[in-house]
Amino acid sequence: MRPVLPQWSGTLAVKAAVFIAVMCCALAALLGVLVHVQVTNQTVGQARDQALQRLTQATERYEAGDTLWQGAGVDPPELPRELRDLAVAGERGTMVADRAGRPTMWAAGPVDGERALAVAVDYSQQARTIAGLDRAILWSSGLAIGATLLVGAFAVTRVTRRLHTTALVARRISAGDLDARVNDPRTGPRTKAGPPDEVAAVAAALDSMAASLQGKLLAEQRFTADVAHELRTPLTGLHAAAELLPPGRPTELVRDRVAALRTLTEDLLEISRLDTGRERVELDTEQLGPLAERAVRAAGSDTEVRVVRDVAVETDRRRLERVLGNLVANAHKHGRGPVVLTVDGPVVTVRDHGDGFPEYLVAHGPQRFRTEGGTRGHGLGLTIARGQAEVLGARLEFANAQDGGAVATLELAVE
Repeated sequence: MRPVLPQWSGTLAVKAAVFIAVMCCALAALLGVLVHVQVTNQTVGQARDQALQRLTQATERYEAGDTLWQGAGVDPPELPRELRDLAVAGERGTMVADRAGRPTMWAAGPVDGERALAVAVDYSQQARTIAGLDRAILWSSGLAIGATLLVGAFAVTRVTRRLHTTALVARRISAGDLDARVNDPRTGPRTKAGPPDEVAAVAAALDSMAASLQGKLLAEQRFTADVAHELRTPLTGLHAAAELLPPGRPTELVRDRVAALRTLTEDLLEISRLDTGRERVELDTEQLGPLAERAVRAAGSDTEVRVVRDVAVETDRRRLERVLGNLVANAHKHGRGPVVLTVDGPVVTVRDHGDGFPEYLVAHGPQRFRTEGGTRGHGLGLTIARGQAEVLGARLEFANAQDGGAVATLELAVE
């Protein structure tokens, strides 16, 4: 089973620190091994040459019948067995071994047939030199790795901080704040902050995308508002003319279509006002249960109201009634009965027993005039409900019940 790593282990700073540490350790180990091998070979070579030179001198003295000096002898008991066997076989050789607890360089060669002449040279100084070199390599490697990690962490942190800022701005733009910009100091040509880099390029691209998106949305909002305003005047005249028509079925059809067109125009105007983000709420304390009942009565629909737990909320009564009325109207228009509005504390749910919301609406929320697969769309009612809920500081979510039917949940903010 693959181990689950902690959340912080996936950050760029941690990955960069691990990479730098691994590379530094590998480089320090490689250089340390090379230096250790080179110095050890040189030190051992010098000690070996010294021991062989003394062995030659001891051999000459032995063959001349002179007395051997201290540290030289024939078949000394401390002589390593491997080196003794080599000398008895007629070869000369050297070996580092302990003698009375001290490191010693032995050199041995054949004398008198099957006997070995050996000399012992103190190797303590050379051993201390190599040990000191190893400690120096370890300390210097540790200091170098630590310093490199600090410098690397500082450099990477600066980059990751800028990336975090860019990601934060991207999330703000996604949440609807189209005025958000990164404004990276390295954006553009060479500046005091330094030449532009890849992070600056990403920040500049994000700022450019946000500006372009903001421009297009503002143009769309202006177009929607202009169209709605331009339609109001001819519709007012059309409505007045329709009222003058003689009674009859054709007149009823004309009046019905004119009323629908006027409603659509008013909805477009309301959306354009919501798009500006300048709507102001008129707060007052209201009992949620009676307010929901008034909204249902105003909608003129057969909707069951269930009050599980009533609560007083500070809200804008007109806007909240507009939200609830749109939810109830949408449930009757696009779903099937029975439609039930439930008040449970600050949470209001509106449920029908139809085919449920389309998948795109559950996943992304209501979209203006959006249709799916050639079916009938949901118009502007839910879009207005979502916008008014945001003005109230409430949260409106859409889902489908497991046993069928659409469920809209409005959660009001309470202190």
